[in-house]
Amino acid sequence: MSQYETHSISPRSHFSDVVLRRLSGLATLSEREAALVLAMGSQRQVHNSGAELFGEGHLRGRPKVLLSGWACRCRVLPDGRRQILTFTLPGDAIGLCRRPSPAALSTAVALTKVVTADATTLAEAAFEHDGQYEGLASAVSAAGALDDANLLDQIVRLGRHTAHERMAHLFLELRWRLAAVGLASESRFPLPLTQEVLADALGLSIVHVNRTMQQLRRDGLIETRSGYVEILQPQTMAAICDFSPPQVGRPLERDPRAADPLRPIA
Repeated sequence: MSQYETHSISPRSHFSDVVLRRLSGLATLSEREAALVLAMGSQRQVHNSGAELFGEGHLRGRPKVLLSGWACRCRVLPDGRRQILTFTLPGDAIGLCRRPSPAALSTAVALTKVVTADATTLAEAAFEHDGQYEGLASAVSAAGALDDANLLDQIVRLGRHTAHERMAHLFLELRWRLAAVGLASESRFPLPLTQEVLADALGLSIVHVNRTMQQLRRDGLIETRSGYVEILQPQTMAAICDFSPPQVGRPLERDPRAADPLRPIA
């Protein structure tokens, strides 16, 4: 059992349920706090694939939460080369920051068609109402710690992992994060990304991405079909790439034997 109590999910708002799953998996939310999260789903905005949600160096404007679809944070070089820093998945916040009028440190881009909701009320509840929304404040703080952990994992992937290890580690991370909001099974998760996007995330050429995926298949570690990845040997993959989900609220566990790589955050 996780140290966090998961709040029961209401069927009232399909889109904002994913945000409630994300936050209630990180802290115990009151009925009032859960209602505030679900209410965010009434202010939706649709963005097409390739749309810029925030531009690097620009004021972020109103914070958002991702209700559906995939986005990323990235840096783009003058010659057009792109490095994806982290993926933004359903339930994640975009531009949620304590600093007033913060400038974006990276560009946020929609990788698929996405739906976002205005998260201003969430930010106000988490940051400005001392003591009134303790559960949301704790959940948002924990989510920020997980975002930091994901960025650190990305640095290690790019700096020290082989191509084989990079892809295995990223796939395990994505499955774990999606499972936390009910969008992945114990071994299967959606991957609506092109090989070009994977190349930008893993620091590899498209040809190298293709070869690495083929090798993972030949090794019997994954199967891919119809936009989904099936992880066939999760424990073996975790050992290969030293994958261990960060545990919020206590020192991060980095030993694969200390944390089940299939265990969701809740």
